[in-house]
Amino acid sequence: MASASPPTIFAPTRRRAQRQRMRALERRPDAPRFLAEDMAEDVLDRLAFLRHEPVRALVVGDTTGRLAEALAARGCTVVRADPALLADEVPIDEEQPFPEQGFDLIAQLGTLGTVNDLPGAMLHIRRALAPGGLAVMSLCGAGTVPALRAIMTETDGDRPAARLHPQVDVRAGGDLLQRCGFAEPMSDSRMLNVRYGSLRRLVADLRAQGLGNCLARPGPPLGKAGLARAEAAFAGMADADGRVTERFAILTLSGWAKAVRPPKF
Repeated sequence: MASASPPTIFAPTRRRAQRQRMRALERRPDAPRFLAEDMAEDVLDRLAFLRHEPVRALVVGDTTGRLAEALAARGCTVVRADPALLADEVPIDEEQPFPEQGFDLIAQLGTLGTVNDLPGAMLHIRRALAPGGLAVMSLCGAGTVPALRAIMTETDGDRPAARLHPQVDVRAGGDLLQRCGFAEPMSDSRMLNVRYGSLRRLVADLRAQGLGNCLARPGPPLGKAGLARAEAAFAGMADADGRVTERFAILTLSGWAKAVRPPKF
C-alpha cells in the first residue's frame, strides 16, 4: 500500500522567493547574519570535537560562506548548494534525491525548517553520505520567536491566523534521525537571545535571514489597524529600556552513515 503524500504546509515558490530576497538583503553591510554565523561556527566546533576531517563535503544554505571557506582551507573539496537557484551555487531540492552522493560531510544550515517532507529530506541526506560520513542539520526549532507569537496572538484576538511556521522540537528531531537510519543520532537545541527596540526591526531581521512567512495558506495581511495593534502589543511587552528580548532556538540534528569507524584515542 502506497504511503500518503505529506501535507503541503509550505509553498515551494514562496520558499525560493524568500531565499532569493534573503540573499539580496544580506549584501547590505549592516545585514543581520547572527543565525548563519552561529550555525556555521557550531558545525566547525562539532567537527573539531569529533575529529572528523571530511575530504568531500556538501554545504547547503551557508549564506555567509564561513563554513565552506573554513573547510576548503583544510583541503576539503566543497560543493555549495542552496534552494534559491542562484547562479554561483548548485541548485538543490531537498525533497528530491541529491544529484551527487559519496559525501563525507553534509551540512544543512537553516533550510530544512520549510520543507514539506522533512523525513524524506533527511533520508535523501543520509543516502548521499559516504560510509562513515556525517550529517549536521541546523534549523530554527521549537521555542523560536515566542515574543512574536504572543504578539500575533494578541493582535488577531479571537480569530488567530496562520502567520508563523510550525516547528520541530528536540524529541521529534531525535525520532526522525532514528527513523531515517542515522547511526549515533544526536538532537540538541541552544538559545540565542536578541533584544529589539521595535517590532519593525524584529520583522526585518526575520526577513533578512530567511524566516519570513512562506506558508502555502498564509493568513490575511494585518493592515494598518492590525499593525497598530501589533506595535502596541510589542510596546506592552517591552522592559524598562523599551526593548523586547526575542529568542531563537537553534535545533541541530546530527548522525552518521553506518560504517565501522576507528575508536578515538
